[in-house]
Amino acid sequence: MTDTEKAVKVRMLFFGPLAERLGEREIEVALKFGTTAEQLIDRFELLEYLDSGLRVAIDGQIGASLDVPLADSSEVAFLPPVSGG
Repeated sequence: MTDTEKAVKVRMLFFGPLAERLGEREIEVALKFGTTAEQLIDRFELLEYLDSGLRVAIDGQIGASLDVPLADSSEVAFLPPVSGG
């Protein structure tokens, strides 16, 4: 089996309005080996949320590079902008 045929499982976590919109707080997806968070965001049509201040944490690291391939068992959390009050 070549690397291009391998799959990785990634856990996606959603918070705030995004969780409400999707009706899920957590999903697990199988992706082709080498898929990046950027591609994952595109696949789930979340780019508009990024433009509105959504932050992404990969394996607990906020601001991690979105163009690095995700590892098997990675956790990708989508965090809404923090609002002050």
